[in-house]
Amino acid sequence: MTDDTLLKTPLYDLHVAQGGKMVPFAGYSMPVQYPLGIMKEHEFTREKAGLFDVSHMGQCFIHSKDGSDPAAAIEKLMPGALQVLKPGKMRYTLLLNEDGGIEDDLMVTRTHDADGKLYVVVNAACKDKDYDILEEKLGHLITVEPLEDRGLIALQGPRAVAVLAELAPEVADLGFMEATAVTLEGVVCWVSRSGYTGEDGYEISVPESEAKALAERLLRSGDVELIGLGARDSLRLEAGLCLSGHDFDATISPVEAGVTFALGKKRREDGDFAGAARILKELSEGPSKVRVGLKPAGRAPAREGTPIADADGNEIGIVTSGGFGPTVGGPVAMGFVPTAFADEGTEVQLMIRGKAHAAVVAKTPFIEQRYVRKKSILSLDLWRIGP
Repeated sequence: MTDDTLLKTPLYDLHVAQGGKMVPFAGYSMPVQYPLGIMKEHEFTREKAGLFDVSHMGQCFIHSKDGSDPAAAIEKLMPGALQVLKPGKMRYTLLLNEDGGIEDDLMVTRTHDADGKLYVVVNAACKDKDYDILEEKLGHLITVEPLEDRGLIALQGPRAVAVLAELAPEVADLGFMEATAVTLEGVVCWVSRSGYTGEDGYEISVPESEAKALAERLLRSGDVELIGLGARDSLRLEAGLCLSGHDFDATISPVEAGVTFALGKKRREDGDFAGAARILKELSEGPSKVRVGLKPAGRAPAREGTPIADADGNEIGIVTSGGFGPTVGGPVAMGFVPTAFADEGTEVQLMIRGKAHAAVVAKTPFIEQRYVRKKSILSLDLWRIGP
């Protein structure tokens, strides 16, 4: 795509004005970094609060066509326990195909509306495909309503709650994986206490006409900086969080990807979701390969596509995400290996630019996740990340 054909988010002009280095990403022109630089943006988010433009993500409402619970319909393709969601509760789940592969991961929230409709956020590169799958498979039961007139911004980091509470004190009462309508600067927004950095924080769905003004208001705080895609990637990697299309794809099952926390207990027992035969077999017998964390020795990062070899130099797998972890203080990676090599501490070699570098299989997340949890929120236990 050319600069002329790339889509622009409601914050595009702000990114340019703030010196953002714009690059093509999922069909959009997005900032990969700002003058602060990726390393310092990463550290700032861990220490204070980073402001991320995630307006390229897909937002939609899902309605039932016959007045029933739309969650009952989408559970046919998603293995999470969604029908039990109460208003304002959200859950991480997966969109599966009939072979048990992961088409995408997504967030589903029960709204407070009388009809119990669902608010769903899907990944930018998959949103059109996801909508098409839902329409094709479930169009006789549900209506998918894309929200094309809304921006989405994320405020992440230990100072996020203090900053946002200055505009709306009630956001401090939200627990992790809770959401509600909040008025910010006179504008009604949908705010969830969630994010993809391993830090406490919020995602804010705001009318696109008001997104820039809200972002500028948040940036008036000395505790907030704009953060680009580069640091967003290193933050989620340290937190052990999968990147759709990289750490899993339509051929990889939830068991192989190490995201079995997204499989509801009763859903496993009932086996009434797409691809259940394969997934339940892998849960019982074990998969042939699995996603693991990797810690390379030395300072050389292993990027996506780096071959993984055993101690004798035999290629056994591949790195799916990798880079330098600023908080960890060294390189970190994730990738797939046969289950025989998946135990923590197993020694492997990473073939970086044709040269073998020692590494060990490591537990994820690589850093402590700092979500604010409430014991009363049943969905929280489903957010534990790791292979």
